[in-house]
Amino acid sequence: MEASGGAEEPVSGELVSVAHALSLPAESYGNDPDIEMAWAMRAMQHAEVYYKLISSVDPQFLKLTKVDDQIYSEFRKNFENLKIDVLDPEELKSVSAKEKWRPFCLQFDGVIEDFNYGTLLRLDCSQGYTEENTIFAPRIQFFAIEIARNREGYNKAVYTSVQDKEEKGANSGEKEKADKGEEKEKKAKNGVSEGDEVAM
Repeated sequence: MEASGGAEEPVSGELVSVAHALSLPAESYGNDPDIEMAWAMRAMQHAEVYYKLISSVDPQFLKLTKVDDQIYSEFRKNFENLKIDVLDPEELKSVSAKEKWRPFCLQFDGVIEDFNYGTLLRLDCSQGYTEENTIFAPRIQFFAIEIARNREGYNKAVYTSVQDKEEKGANSGEKEKADKGEEKEKKAKNGVSEGDEVAM
């Protein structure tokens, strides 16, 4: 079968090479800007999907992995006093924090697919993904913190604020309909039908 256009081949070839590059271990390449951009795009897509999820479903009922219970119990066993509503980056990124996080993360190698894959993590869980409110973290660290935020009710703030906005929007739409209905009644009482022009 012949390709319909010459532009398709390079695009599909690029996709294959990007997909292949993303499947390689981090040690196999340096700081290639194209690879970094592909990783960043994938991390952003993941963040957008997750935020939409916690905005539309009560987060306390979410199950992010098959082993949420194990992740949560190990997380709280190792980090029982970690404040998760508003994270301090030092508790995740400092040398001493990394020493504590490393064994926690490694125990999920082979349990969680791409456990050390880079993801975006919100610092303040009541806010969305912004440059100021986001840090880069391994996938298992994201899961541990977000599972805890969901179970402990911290992510409910996002869900509630979105539901409140949607409810207000629906209520204002109902008010507009009611106002239009009243306007139609007034016009009907005055002998003006909807199709008639009214001179002002």
